[in-house]
Amino acid sequence: MSSLYPTPDIVRDVLASRSPLTYRMNQQASLTTHPKQRRSDLYVAWSVVDDVKAKGRQLSTEASRELDLASKKAREKTGTIELYSPKYYAACILGGIVACGPTHMAVTPLDLVKCRRQVDAKLYKGNIEGWSKIYRAEGLRGVFTGWSPTLFGYSAQGAFKYGGYEFFKKYYSDLVGEDRAYRYKTSLYLAASATAEFIADVALCPFEAVKVRMQTTIPPFASGTFNGINKVTSAEGIGGLYKGLYPLWARQIPYTMMKFASFERIVESIYGYMPGKKSDYGKGTQIGVSFVGGYLAGILCAVVSHPADVMVSKLNANRKPGEAFGSVVARIYKEIGFMGLWNGLGVRVIMVGSLTGLQWLIYDTWKIWNNLPTTGGVAAPEQK
Repeated sequence: MSSLYPTPDIVRDVLASRSPLTYRMNQQASLTTHPKQRRSDLYVAWSVVDDVKAKGRQLSTEASRELDLASKKAREKTGTIELYSPKYYAACILGGIVACGPTHMAVTPLDLVKCRRQVDAKLYKGNIEGWSKIYRAEGLRGVFTGWSPTLFGYSAQGAFKYGGYEFFKKYYSDLVGEDRAYRYKTSLYLAASATAEFIADVALCPFEAVKVRMQTTIPPFASGTFNGINKVTSAEGIGGLYKGLYPLWARQIPYTMMKFASFERIVESIYGYMPGKKSDYGKGTQIGVSFVGGYLAGILCAVVSHPADVMVSKLNANRKPGEAFGSVVARIYKEIGFMGLWNGLGVRVIMVGSLTGLQWLIYDTWKIWNNLPTTGGVAAPEQK
């Protein structure tokens, strides 16, 4: 016979469902299993971000793996490279060639229009018009006028610039000692880069003279690098190839000092803002930091060295036989004035920024490929 009163089990079930504690738990349980939460189309943004993060980690891992494999193969052929050994400096010289020669050659069309506008500001209204006129008159080959002396010259310069910088940075550091080298590191970077560039420009100058003459004469005065060298030496002797050396030093030495010193400090600052130390990050991240640091350094380089760059173009195109260096500089400045020294700056900022960023990316990739540390972001010496 059924009881008129509810059983204890029924009372417990009914009251438990109305309890504040159990009611909230039930509500949370129902929320966690709500059908809309299982619909990924309602949360596309979150899903895409997670996918991008996962893809980025995957690509970074794959890039590091590929670099490791390439580096391993290189070490099998060349052996382990000890820091600051002759083999190390040879690797840096090759890295400088790879970084500088092809990258400068790639931006020859920009350099061509820039040089012609520096010599005659009224020749083209802008880059697009310049390339269009050159292409219609001379074809694609005309757009790349001067590519061969650019490749030869900047390959030679890159060898002495990067190899020399690594050598003199170590040499000057050993002269003053590790603690002082770190304390006055910016001065060390400036001295090492200036010394390296002083030597590198002697190798660059003959090719630069031919390149500028080819690019600033219409039609070009020579068909190629060695044809141009022969024409210059036949008319002016060996000295004709070096008459732009002083303004080249005036352009390139401040440029390179800014390029290396600012790059080192920018990279150091980037790692300073990032959590952890440089050694905590993978090869892909380190190469990315090198590119960003190089691009920012390149913008500073372009501004610092631009007046001398204009003077080099003018001097190689307009210097009269036997005219003294001081006289020709004074004559050119009188013709173009202060504002004329800044002709083509916008193009050069884009060109040099991209160029410098790519050079540091290639150079540090080369170092990683040879199992060497990337440039910049040095840690403070340990306290003894």
